[in-house]
Amino acid sequence: MVWTQENVNEAIRQITRKATTDKAFRQLVLSDPNVAIKRATGMDVPAGFTVRVIENAPGVDQTYVLPDFQGAELSEDELERVAGGICAVDKCAAEACGADSG
Repeated sequence: MVWTQENVNEAIRQITRKATTDKAFRQLVLSDPNVAIKRATGMDVPAGFTVRVIENAPGVDQTYVLPDFQGAELSEDELERVAGGICAVDKCAAEACGADSG
């Protein structure tokens, strides 16, 4: 079974609702979210789909999870070109970026 974003959102709504009023369930959500989701929704979390739940820390108004990192690291050559202040594009269009192509 492939989970849709709608399935994920519904599971989050259901476990959140129950975890705000049931201390034992809250601990289950934190320790074994897959079991908690199954109990709250009746749906199994698909194999290979990882769920991690964290509790908001005291005194913190909002916990935000950053999305996966999408950038690529620069190669040593690219780092040298950037550090040296020259254009990293093979054919620099000086009018486009304002750099000196010479």
